Amino acid sequence: MRAGQILIIIPAYNEADNIERVVDDLVMNYPQYDYVVINDGSSDDTRKICVQREYNLLDLPVNVGLSGAIKAGMRYANYYGYDYVVQIDGDGQHDPKYIAAMADTMKKMGCDIVIGSRFKTEKKPGGLRMLGSRLISGAIYITTGKKIQDVTSGMRLFDKRMIKRFGYDIHYSPEPDTLAYLLNCGFHIEEIQVKMRERMAGDSIYGSLLASARYMLQMMFSIFLFQWVRKRKE
Repeated sequence: MRAGQILIIIPAYNEADNIERVVDDLVMNYPQYDYVVINDGSSDDTRKICVQREYNLLDLPVNVGLSGAIKAGMRYANYYGYDYVVQIDGDGQHDPKYIAAMADTMKKMGCDIVIGSRFKTEKKPGGLRMLGSRLISGAIYITTGKKIQDVTSGMRLFDKRMIKRFGYDIHYSPEPDTLAYLLNCGFHIEEIQVKMRERMAGDSIYGSLLASARYMLQMMFSIFLFQWVRKRKE
């Protein structure tokens, strides 16, 4: 696998406090990879910073959400002929040093998606926030027979088939319910152990306990609904 075939896509919504650190790290330490920042209609200075620093930028005029930003990035990758896409967050939590290991895993195991997982070999901590992760992992296992330990990790490597599916299929979003659907469709998903950095600035979209609970319930409903609909079609 040639590193030049890999595009790193960085969805960024109001990441003015983080985006320079993320992109400068890539430019200085990982020049073997191409990248594109997807400014998802940010209302802060994310776009201004990217333009001033002359970053490679895909500027969306309105906020379309993570799914829409990922779709735009996948279409960009497909247009320019990339064979692999790595999704990392614009908050700096994902360490690019793991990309090479993710690519090696994809090559050796013939995966469609490789997830940078906090919990592949390390135990999940306790607490209500991790309870939601455990429940979603359990729902995926019940409906697919396969385990994904870090269901909410935003660090993922996609192959060419996934680039086209996430870019051009309206039903594909970068969420755990989509992973469950893909597993039941016969696609190969693997995880490798990574360590994630602490967010230096800003807030996660799932920062509050209420938001986390709402997200967990939405995913649980969607995972079971997807599998029921699919079985009905079969």
